[in-house]
Amino acid sequence: MWRSSIRSGRCSTACWRADGGSSVRGCRGSRRHITLSILRSLFRHCKKTGTIFRDPTTRIRPNRVEPTAILPLRPDDIREAINAATTPAHRVAVVLATVHAARSKDILSLRLDDIDLGNRRLGITGRIRPLDDLTHHVILEWLDERRTRWPHTANPHLLINRLTALKTGPVSRVWVTRAFWGLTATLERLHVDRQLEEALTHGPDPLHLTAVFGIHENTAVRYSQAARQILDTAAEQHNPGSP
Repeated sequence: MWRSSIRSGRCSTACWRADGGSSVRGCRGSRRHITLSILRSLFRHCKKTGTIFRDPTTRIRPNRVEPTAILPLRPDDIREAINAATTPAHRVAVVLATVHAARSKDILSLRLDDIDLGNRRLGITGRIRPLDDLTHHVILEWLDERRTRWPHTANPHLLINRLTALKTGPVSRVWVTRAFWGLTATLERLHVDRQLEEALTHGPDPLHLTAVFGIHENTAVRYSQAARQILDTAAEQHNPGSP
């Protein structure tokens, strides 16, 4: 009822309380947060255009959404993502996420001059990382295909396709991530798993994570806490009788 009232310009607070408010009250967690955000955006627009005089969502506070637990991926999940990368470009994306903890947006924005093949160095988000053998191999494989298919392109980005080869902008996020839709190990999950692996392997030290990946200190603390909890749980399972 309140939806049609907004469209017709007859929305009232009473109408909202009778119908729209229940839409938010019936939601929990992240669903409530997202629903309320959408409604607030809608009512702000209606108030700005004069459709309504009062925003009925102003007094509703969103529930605090707790961050989900960070857990390592299973080897089968990672293997599934590797198998889904059937092209040289997608193999580059998987390796950058799995080995270098690159986000999909970092992969999109990576440029040719960020890669120093001779000195085996790779620049991601302004941080120089050593170019390991696997990353070196998949990048060379992709560059060979890139030169073969688009030898005269002026696009400075590492990853290009038939559309962006004629321009200078990056490929779309959809183009890079589509191959991994529906999988447990998406590019973002591989990025998360790599940072968690670093905390598990080298110890839950936020300073180390910040130095290696250049992430915010709050994010580094969260990964360290997750790693510490996993390590403590594994130790308790290994020594169930210890105090």
